[in-house]
Amino acid sequence: MTASLVRVPFLDLAAVHAELRPALAEAALRVLDSERVLLGPELSAFEQRWAAATGAAEAVGVGSGLDALTLGLRALGVGPGDEVVVPSHTFVATWLAVVQVGAVPVPVDVEEATGAWDPARVAEAVGPRTRALLPVHLYGHPVDLDPLLALAAEHGIAVLDDAAQAHGARYRGRPVGGLAHATAWSFYPGKNLGALGDGGAVTTDDPGVAARVRSLRNYGSTVKYVHDEIGVNSRLDELQAAFLSVKLAHLEEHNARRARVARRYAEGLAGTGLALPVVAAWAEPVWHLHVVRTPHRDALRAHLAAAGVEVLVHYPVPPHRQPAFAGTPLAAAHLPVADRLAAEVLSLPMGPHLRDDQQDRVIEAIRAFRP
Repeated sequence: MTASLVRVPFLDLAAVHAELRPALAEAALRVLDSERVLLGPELSAFEQRWAAATGAAEAVGVGSGLDALTLGLRALGVGPGDEVVVPSHTFVATWLAVVQVGAVPVPVDVEEATGAWDPARVAEAVGPRTRALLPVHLYGHPVDLDPLLALAAEHGIAVLDDAAQAHGARYRGRPVGGLAHATAWSFYPGKNLGALGDGGAVTTDDPGVAARVRSLRNYGSTVKYVHDEIGVNSRLDELQAAFLSVKLAHLEEHNARRARVARRYAEGLAGTGLALPVVAAWAEPVWHLHVVRTPHRDALRAHLAAAGVEVLVHYPVPPHRQPAFAGTPLAAAHLPVADRLAAEVLSLPMGPHLRDDQQDRVIEAIRAFRP
């Protein structure tokens, strides 16, 4: 097959599942033959394994990443009338969770080179109604948490970090997941640790927060038919927990493969004029996404599509520009970096099963691009 005929998928989930097929099939049959499909031994086992992997005391499985954010906020005491500081450039779920608990998102624009927060600007956004900070470990690169945790301690507020893209990432040598007051995770299928359906979790060192999430996810109940509060139905089921346990055993290896892909991109795309990802000296990212920037994004995207290369944009519409927030004060927010990133970012194929010949095709196509 010639290079010109190589098709490059954005993420080859079929290859992931093919590699793990025997273990995934065994896990599915184990659940099928069991007497529990909810809140059973598979969930308990995965929660213990995930807590250990993230360095947290406890993990609580829930139905989705959005639910992890929402229930995490509620467990930390965030509610109607409170303000939560959020980044300007993130998936909309970060903002939706704040709204769903009745609080108000207070967006802070990000740094253009990294898409991360400048702690000094976050400090300026903290006010008398601020109840929590909600930093995002964007694209799999950790946020600089220590200044944010110090700021939170100074003001007596909570930190819930959004780690939906950061499974296995390390911050200053420590795993993400047990560093903030609570951490929200998504196990959407395309994540570094993805289920075969939806799923999420909250990790925390605070037993009170963990207990509250366990109650909230199960109709506000810890004793059957006794409901202590208004909860929801958001339980990570036994089948997804069993699948996640299988995949967790391979997470470190798969992240290492992603890091190799990132290194090859860094070498192959040097001198192309693209703004390449920046990695902080204190960070060990897991390369959930490999995002480059160019003012010629749309033309490059079309060029790559014609060459058989599948790329995506994370994210083409910033939260404050979403129709869901039209007519609210959020729609009038001045967030120029978020607007600029939305027009320039491009996510290249990335995953543990991206072959060298496929990646070479991506690099060759980019180097052949003329804006």
